[in-house]
Amino acid sequence: MEKSYSVIGIGSVIFIFGLIFDLQGQSAIGPESSFMYANPNWITYGIGIMVVGITVIGTGIVLNILKIRKIRNQRQEDL
Repeated sequence: MEKSYSVIGIGSVIFIFGLIFDLQGQSAIGPESSFMYANPNWITYGIGIMVVGITVIGTGIVLNILKIRKIRNQRQEDL
């Protein structure tokens, strides 16, 4: 199960980066001197990166569910 939790963690980090990029593009956070600040392109990039992060998180959750089912099936076969 450790691998699936690692995938979920990586997806979470990717999502957070996307959120930061999106908020900087919207002028919500970050220094005004940043090239990302108030730049509409970074709103689009941030949303795309968040979608990738959510996809990676979903993959980790599916891996976790599949491993749990596999363990349950093995235990039932042992009985």
